[in-house]
Amino acid sequence: QLRESGGRLVKAGESLKLSCSGRSRQAARPFVTHAMAWFRQAPGEEREIVAAINWSGDETWYSKSVQTRFFISRDDDKNMLSLQMNSLKPEDTAVYLCAADEGLQRGYDGLDDISRAMAYWGEGTRVTVSS
Repeated sequence: QLRESGGRLVKAGESLKLSCSGRSRQAARPFVTHAMAWFRQAPGEEREIVAAINWSGDETWYSKSVQTRFFISRDDDKNMLSLQMNSLKPEDTAVYLCAADEGLQRGYDGLDDISRAMAYWGEGTRVTVSS
């Protein structure tokens, strides 16, 4: 189970941190072997991946639209995935969702590759950036 939090209304130029907590009845650290990612979906738009991190936490990927502004991180001891968003723009307005792959400790070639592998999804948290 994935649950996002932290979304709210902010002004352009401000920062915001999103969190995604993972829970499982079978394991204390359910996503330690999973690659994870943040997606977003704006009204009337298709869902797009914005950032991803591999299962070991030593490799990250970012879409061109958020690179140098957004930073993904994970804390497996706390079962937490985070997305630090800086210099927010009105075009960042969207519902942000976290996702995880099957947990097979797979390697990936990039965002497109990891995007196709996501198997578990949260319900999303809404971020609105006013101009």
